[in-house]
Amino acid sequence: MPTADRSRPQLGRTADGTRYRDLNGNGVMDPFEDPRRSPEERTEDLLDRLSLAEMVGLMFHTVIETGPDGTLLDGPGAISKSGTEEVVLGKCMNYFNVHGLESAGAAARWHNRLQQLAEQTPHGIPVTISTDPRHGGAQNAGTSWVTSFFSLWPEPLGFGALADPALVRDWARTVRREYTAVGIRAALHPVADLATEPRWARQRECFGQDPQLVAQLVTAALEGLRGDQNEPSVQSTVKHFPGAGPQKDGEDAHFPYGRDQIYPGGRFEDHLLPFRVAIEEGADAIMPYYGRPLGLEIDGEAIEEVGFGFNRQVLTGLLRGELGFEGVIVSDWELVNDNHVGDQVLPARAWGVEELTPPQRMQRILEAGADQFGGEECTELLLDLVREGLVSKERVTASARRLLLVKFRLGLFDDPYVDESAADALVGTEDARRRGHEAQASSVVVLHDDAGVLPVLTAGTRSRIYAEGLPDEVVAALGEQVASPAEADVALLRIGAPFQPRDDLFLEAWFHQGDLAHPPGLAHRLDRIRADCPLVLDVDLDRAAVLTGLVEHCDALTGSFGISGAAWVDAITGAVPARGRLPIDLPRSMAAVREAPEDVPGGTEDPLYPAGHGPEIDQVISSRW
Repeated sequence: MPTADRSRPQLGRTADGTRYRDLNGNGVMDPFEDPRRSPEERTEDLLDRLSLAEMVGLMFHTVIETGPDGTLLDGPGAISKSGTEEVVLGKCMNYFNVHGLESAGAAARWHNRLQQLAEQTPHGIPVTISTDPRHGGAQNAGTSWVTSFFSLWPEPLGFGALADPALVRDWARTVRREYTAVGIRAALHPVADLATEPRWARQRECFGQDPQLVAQLVTAALEGLRGDQNEPSVQSTVKHFPGAGPQKDGEDAHFPYGRDQIYPGGRFEDHLLPFRVAIEEGADAIMPYYGRPLGLEIDGEAIEEVGFGFNRQVLTGLLRGELGFEGVIVSDWELVNDNHVGDQVLPARAWGVEELTPPQRMQRILEAGADQFGGEECTELLLDLVREGLVSKERVTASARRLLLVKFRLGLFDDPYVDESAADALVGTEDARRRGHEAQASSVVVLHDDAGVLPVLTAGTRSRIYAEGLPDEVVAALGEQVASPAEADVALLRIGAPFQPRDDLFLEAWFHQGDLAHPPGLAHRLDRIRADCPLVLDVDLDRAAVLTGLVEHCDALTGSFGISGAAWVDAITGAVPARGRLPIDLPRSMAAVREAPEDVPGGTEDPLYPAGHGPEIDQVISSRW
């Protein structure tokens, strides 16, 4: 799409009238610049022209940050290690994972400036901007971003609660339209993992625990990101191969204590199923997880106990060989070097090969079958490996081919620009926000309404409300906010699922890990509130929670999935009736969690609320008459 002032892209014209970008500045339309040729033809022509440094630059995909009001950052950012010119011009890199964004307009301006900078490289290879999910309510600098100017939808667990592929397809189409409006052309999602280990910190990114349902919803997400034939598409990255859910004791593999992935129930194939389906559906890229498999056998062959990003049996043997995946394999972030941010460090996730040096780790990742190093910008290490004969130029060319092919298919070589003057109007439209809000409210799960208080605050009433965890403006729209339960007609409380805070390693504070039970004092506090007025309690289920000690201390209990306070209120008042059903089991006790096999969907014995539980509010009402 041309920029607002029509100055970009700059197009030449051949004698027969074909318009093209003269990316190498030689005054003629070379085959790789010819928009009439196939992506495959253009890729092969460009490969023959690239220097080793240009091919190596394609193979690095790291964090980038923006300057104020859409300017390019001159130096390192809060997390990014180098200035923009250094990575684009100095290191020939052109895949970047963008972090914080100021506004849609600023993001579009920044993107266009970045593409204009990339035109200064020898062959003008356009930049691909990627992002972790941005359309939910959870902020984690390592996995997702809250972006206020995008439309807000449920977290994937909320979509799992609705089990509606058409809705997921609509969400992904909206994501694609909003991403492309600001220049984002690669999604570091969808997540195809199964939420089988209740303690795992990344359950909110999953669609649930059921392999068939997850496969259906991942398929719908891929369809929405791809778009129709004449629409700009977004590169999909399905993660985390071959399924990151069965983390030992639920600890996450970002951290040394969570490096192990286990299959005590023998359910490896369950976790693999969504990836099989995603490959058949045409996933553009796949990201392996950090974890190292312990005691895993595939077709009778013992799998080496090294992280999946280093594992040739898994990436080349299974993913490329058995499953026939021909797209890009991008490693998860920082398998090569430790990441130092401020006074904290996150060790390289080189699980099982910790003793290797960074160059040796890089060589091992390439031997395993990966094409791109996530979170790294150490291009000089790979250049040295090639010069020393430890990595062949042919191996580099094979990965560069896959990476270029995706760029050509996205149309970036013909026009990578966006209309920055239109971005604010295209992103977060009233219609998109309405549909996202309705999806959020619908995804709420009614866990119990034993006291028959739902829906609360029916039409025509103006109640006195005691609230915790709700914005003042949301409460004001319902009634009069009061300072104590004794003054209230009803109490509305929203709390998070329990976790044990940690903040030693970088990123650790963002991950909700550890036990799932609330402290005992909470039940006593709920009882004091309930003694004065009916109590409706919501738990934000970013992962499973043990709610056994809370059920009898509230009149109604709901579960939600990263939604706004306004959406929850619409759900419990019936304005947009709650109709979610649990996509995961909620265990009865921590003892049951500890005894359960990490890889088995629904593996906890006698859950308090099993997957599928959740009467709709309409059903709750009709059951009383």
